Amino acid sequence: MDGTGSVEQIITLEALVYGGDALGRLPDGRAIFVPFALPGEKVRLRIVEQKRGYARGELLEVLEPSPQRTAPRCAHFGLCGGCHYQHLPYEAQLQAKTAIVREQLERLGGLVNVPVQPVVPSPDPFNFRNHIQFHLTQEGRLGYHRGQGEQAFAIQECHLPEPALNALWPQLDFEFIPDLERIGLRLGADGEIQLILESRDLQAPELVVEELPVSVVHLSPAGPLVLAGGASVVMEVLNRPFHVSAGSFFQVNTRVTEKMVAHLLQYLPEYQPLSNRTLLLDVYCGVGLFSAFLAGQVGRLVGIEASPSAADDFVVNLDEFDNIELYQAPAELALPALGLQPDVILVDPPRAGLERRAMDGLLALSAPLLVYISCDLATLGRDARRLIQGGYRLAQVTPFDLFPQTYHIETISFWHR
Repeated sequence: MDGTGSVEQIITLEALVYGGDALGRLPDGRAIFVPFALPGEKVRLRIVEQKRGYARGELLEVLEPSPQRTAPRCAHFGLCGGCHYQHLPYEAQLQAKTAIVREQLERLGGLVNVPVQPVVPSPDPFNFRNHIQFHLTQEGRLGYHRGQGEQAFAIQECHLPEPALNALWPQLDFEFIPDLERIGLRLGADGEIQLILESRDLQAPELVVEELPVSVVHLSPAGPLVLAGGASVVMEVLNRPFHVSAGSFFQVNTRVTEKMVAHLLQYLPEYQPLSNRTLLLDVYCGVGLFSAFLAGQVGRLVGIEASPSAADDFVVNLDEFDNIELYQAPAELALPALGLQPDVILVDPPRAGLERRAMDGLLALSAPLLVYISCDLATLGRDARRLIQGGYRLAQVTPFDLFPQTYHIETISFWHR
């Protein structure tokens, strides 16, 4: 028994929430979260997880569909955990994401009248990813996970990768490799494709790749090992090339990334004029995506990056500038030790957001302007509350749909001290 009288329930759903689920209410008043459903739909569901204040449900049947419901493009939708919104028209996805940005910052950040700007859509709602990651099934076939910790299932199709990747991945044939955690494919600007094997095993797997036009790199605790071709690919943003190693992060939607860079270049000088006296601190600077476009506009740019491969790429990508400093260290260790007085701080943390000591270090620097690039609304909402407590005020936040068909939302927010 589930505390509501039966294992199955029939309810009407109310809203989409961050995480991709639709929210409804059980007869006892508890919230229930249901994937692959839409607001306004009357559904039959099975309760699969119970907590004191909420529950999670599995969608069994849509009894009264939303007028917005559309046929998903992919046969795996509803089983695969990679897409959440293929049953919703793209314009409606954008509207939902804008509302979710506002809701998260109000509820988690404590903001009122959140200055959310119009969402920037992806020019390509499908086939936009320049980098895709697979898992192997027990039979050695490429697949995805349905959810966290679940066994991978083999896929027949995927509508997220760019066409060149979609043409290649069905040709890959593996035997099952127990310690192989992920198989990645990354498409460079010149059409070069890199196959990235991530493994806990220090020994690289034996592969036959002579017939495929790819570079192959094995990533393990021993470091990167090139098995074929080169160790990196060249990505291109606004006609600027970026050297990206196999182990380095780079944004997966190139066309929206260009819109993010353009947005930053437009609005940052409006909030904080840039000159040869400006000190800009780029925290979690990665391979130098944003620094490369800003270094020529400031007097001094200091980058902080913990990843060795990304730090090496940063050095290559900003080699033309002589006003650059780079510290390869975790942000929480580097920030208190630098003794800087930056005019602008740019932060682009991973999904976990700003580590508490990193936040303390940023607030202690008291920069007049902080630009927060976030890929996770929950941690942005949490960090927003601390920024406000630390004396910052939100000037604007703009959502960028870097990940169409999914619940993920990228944002750029400007904070005044």
